[in-house]
Amino acid sequence: MPRRRLTWNDKLRRLREFVRAHDRLPGYQELMALMGFRSSHSAFRLWTRLTRLGYVRKDAAGKLAPTPRLRGTLRMLGTVAAGFPSPAEEELADILSLDEFLIRRPEATFLLTVTGDSMIEAGIHPGDLVLVERGVQPKNNDIVVAQVDDEWTLKYFIRDEEGVRLDPANRKYSPIRPRRSLVIGGVVRAVIRKYG
Repeated sequence: MPRRRLTWNDKLRRLREFVRAHDRLPGYQELMALMGFRSSHSAFRLWTRLTRLGYVRKDAAGKLAPTPRLRGTLRMLGTVAAGFPSPAEEELADILSLDEFLIRRPEATFLLTVTGDSMIEAGIHPGDLVLVERGVQPKNNDIVVAQVDDEWTLKYFIRDEEGVRLDPANRKYSPIRPRRSLVIGGVVRAVIRKYG
């Protein structure tokens, strides 16, 4: 009786289970046994595909290592409608690392806890975490962390004919124009809120 061919999700599931159990990638012989391959060429092709898709990478020593995408922390089960209700089907689409999803440049990214209510109309509330990327040039309407006249704040970045102003997202507050100095600490890339 012919063996059932493994799907891509089957291969990823088996590889993730191996990595979790052994805290390393399998060698060629182990990978062949794990996937039911008869040749090392099939294992090589799988490593090549996994590398191309970002599941594995070469480390500093030139050895293959799992990336957060392969290690994964949360199961992604599909989509849900935020408009009209639709039938929901639970199907494992992938495993997702929130770091991988939210962070483009880990070496230039940091978290801050928000205090104050000047950005509530942008959906940023006291106690939220903001993910900030430093070293990028802000564009108009980016939300930035900025040091204005020696005080740090979180505001919309606006460049107009008079220069730079920082706009709040709360009608109770007025825009800020730097008098002496302005340092952009980074651009907000994501807001994280925990419920309950």
